[in-house]
Amino acid sequence: MMLTQRVTLAPDVLMQDLAGEAVLLNLNNEQYFGLDEIGTRMLEVLQESSSIAEASAVLVEEYDVDIERLKADLLKFVDELLAYELVEISEGET
Repeated sequence: MMLTQRVTLAPDVLMQDLAGEAVLLNLNNEQYFGLDEIGTRMLEVLQESSSIAEASAVLVEEYDVDIERLKADLLKFVDELLAYELVEISEGET
C-alpha cells in the first residue's frame, strides 16, 4: 500500500455513526466492526481525501502526533480495514 492511494468504503459496507463512534457492517460476511472516536475520524478523513498522504496532512493538524508516527498508524489502520474487507484501495492523486 502506498501513501498516494485513496481509501473508500467497500460497496457492501454500511457505516453508522453513534455519538462520535462508528459501527461498520460488511453485508457480504455480516461482520460488525466498531471504531472509537479516533478511528471514526481517521476513516472520515480518509474517505474525504484524495490520498492517504492528504489524510495524514489533515490529521496531523488535528492530533498532537509526529507525522511519521501518524502515517505508520494510518497505514496499519487501513491494513486492518482491508483485512475485514471494509474498504477498497484505488489510485489517488500524487
